[in-house]
Amino acid sequence: MELKLNQMKKIAFPTDDGETISRHLGESQFYLVALLDDAGNITFERREKPRRTHLREGSEHEQEGDHTQRGPALFTPILDCQVLISGGLGQPAYDHALAQGLEVILPAQKNITDALDAYRAGALVSDMRRVHKH
Repeated sequence: MELKLNQMKKIAFPTDDGETISRHLGESQFYLVALLDDAGNITFERREKPRRTHLREGSEHEQEGDHTQRGPALFTPILDCQVLISGGLGQPAYDHALAQGLEVILPAQKNITDALDAYRAGALVSDMRRVHKH
């Protein structure tokens, strides 16, 4: 994919440690966003994401499986991104990401740097089996 002059590409990675791609978007701690400029420079920024909640007996938390309200909010911190690279996510989250206009890539790579290098080389392969059916 070729960048146009003065175009910044933003790629979001769900992660728990800033180095490893989370295996499940909804359970990750935050997003690490890679900003690629037209000169090939890369900078990173950490973005907090809404936490996933589960229904516990006697609590008022969101019910597990109710993705209608949580889905769009999950992507609010990365609305300015063009690409989401995740180790896996549920079908509702996948559908929300596409509706937000994100290109979703679900690679085998676990390391953010490795996945970013493969993406920049045009060699990052997505595996749709990483979309979890609920």
